Amino acid sequence: QVQLVESGGGLVQAGGSLRLSCTASGSIGSITTMGWYRQAPGKQREVVAIITREGVPTYTDSVKGRFTISRDNAKNTVVLQMNSLKPEDTAVYYCNANIWSVRIVNYWGGGTLVTVSS
Repeated sequence: QVQLVESGGGLVQAGGSLRLSCTASGSIGSITTMGWYRQAPGKQREVVAIITREGVPTYTDSVKGRFTISRDNAKNTVVLQMNSLKPEDTAVYYCNANIWSVRIVNYWGGGTLVTVSS
């Protein structure tokens, strides 16, 4: 079994920062792409940032220059550093990973709530 566990959400004022972390555990061969998605109330889940195993990041336009994604392959961890937060960043943030065990399976974490007050 594989689990993704997020931490680091919370309440912050606009302009503040939060750091989200996600660690994969269980029967893991290797992890290819890892990423963060978010879902605001009444909206569809959307990609925020993804990062390849080699460390190449991709960001959605709305967070470019404010968010930074990074990963530690030895620790099976992905981190999202969020700066200059805006009220529109308020959402449940989900960790996602493609993990090789017997075959590649896509996994989701349970989500962590980020609330940005104006």
